Amino acid sequence: MPRTGIKTALTDLLLNDGITLEEAVDRHFTPEYRQRTDGEWADRAEFVEHISHLRTLVADAWIDVHEELYADGGKYADRHTCHITKKDGSTVTMEVYVFADLAADGRFSRIEETTLLLKGSDDDRNLGSAR
Repeated sequence: MPRTGIKTALTDLLLNDGITLEEAVDRHFTPEYRQRTDGEWADRAEFVEHISHLRTLVADAWIDVHEELYADGGKYADRHTCHITKKDGSTVTMEVYVFADLAADGRFSRIEETTLLLKGSDDDRNLGSAR
């Protein structure tokens, strides 16, 4: 299996109507996956709950990957910007810094990320971990 990346994973999770949420998560994340966003840890079940919640809010999105690095030993890092149009018509722009571990099969096993709200309301500040 080829290595996953943030843009491919987020596109499948939020925008690919051709697969279920469970299929998207299985495609890009290991069973033991865990994520820390802005200091808050979530296990895989909590991550799925987060993405399920985002699917109720997000109408459209695109992801600009500014830098992306795959390193020996299954390490991954990137800096990307998410441009989101919510179903209520409002827009959100967030810059995200990611450090991650990839499993031998190329899926994410751990992500630690920090988000920076560039555009949006104060309520959007926690969009990276909202459930």
